[in-house]
Amino acid sequence: MQQSGSIADRQEPHTSSSSVSLAWNTVSGATGYNVYQGATKVQSVTGTSATVSSLAASTSYTFQITATNSAGESAKSATVTGTTTASGTGGGSTLPKHAVTGYWQNFNNGATVQKISAVQAQYDIIAVAFASATTTPGAVTFSLDSAGLGGYTVDQFKADIAAKKAAGKKVIISIGGETGTVSVNDSTSATNFANSVYSLMTTYGFDGVDIDLENGLNATYMTQALRSLSTKAGSSLIITMAPQTIDMQSTSNTYFQTALNIKDILTVVNMQYYNSGSMLGCDGQVYSQGTVNFLTALACIQLQGGLAASQVGLGLPASTSGAGSGYVSPTIVNNALDCLTAGTNCGTFKPSKTYPDLRGAMTWSTNWDATAGNAWSNSVGPKVHALP
Repeated sequence: MQQSGSIADRQEPHTSSSSVSLAWNTVSGATGYNVYQGATKVQSVTGTSATVSSLAASTSYTFQITATNSAGESAKSATVTGTTTASGTGGGSTLPKHAVTGYWQNFNNGATVQKISAVQAQYDIIAVAFASATTTPGAVTFSLDSAGLGGYTVDQFKADIAAKKAAGKKVIISIGGETGTVSVNDSTSATNFANSVYSLMTTYGFDGVDIDLENGLNATYMTQALRSLSTKAGSSLIITMAPQTIDMQSTSNTYFQTALNIKDILTVVNMQYYNSGSMLGCDGQVYSQGTVNFLTALACIQLQGGLAASQVGLGLPASTSGAGSGYVSPTIVNNALDCLTAGTNCGTFKPSKTYPDLRGAMTWSTNWDATAGNAWSNSVGPKVHALP
């Protein structure tokens, strides 16, 4: 085809230890684009972004883009170079030491409708909610709710993800949710899960996956699935989990078992300290949700149960509308962070030691946060990022 318009890259490539994410300008009349790594065509896409994966760490790669339509293929763009980062552990090597996770709603339930580009800058990990099950056991798919999100297009969505990644953020796909029914209970479904999640990562540029299965999981086969995904995606893979409080009361629970089984590749567990009844803390005492004690005494179970402090985060609603119960003010969240990391601002429960490497906090959701004037991220975000 005759090229009309420039395919020049809009920004520097975003890199991980095993991937390079590219974004370029739209070409008038193009119906697709080819991505060349060196002289080899490695991808064909319809949008204006792509992530090339399965690359070696600490290695420079060159890329060019061509535009295509029924008339043929344009000349190649100028060459751009992307250098992968060094290998890390657990997908956390390129994250801040202390990170804030926010769920982004792919639906309109009365909260502020956002594009990914509008997600507040305080969020280091953006979890797109949700992927859903298919008729193939274990497999998941994702469909952007373009109509519900005001005409948000898939190409805009992909470009916004690429831009967030270029700004140093991580964007992952969340599996499950309150009504999610994804079932991984044998080797076949584990393989289907890994293959389908990796396909979504390649298609949209996601950095990893969030496991938010609130109807149970099989530790053996979810472990198999996540290890298979890690093999495909490489050491930069982000894996987060969002169990309910009941799921993390004991290391014998399958959710806790899964977290421990993948400890070497796990980024963070952001337990949901909401929509919960009273629970036991690590001291054997019963604590009610909505208090500093509830946050610190339940986090203590994970911290004493085998997870690294860097793999533990506090998950709270961004507003009273974000959950049926368990909302606490950002001040309470910040007090719990102080208690766990420095032993200050505790309630009646005080951990036997401090955990200065605590990863941070999570909220449901960036949309409800925006509805409430970003009160949560404007308070908790700076607090997390200023932790020791």
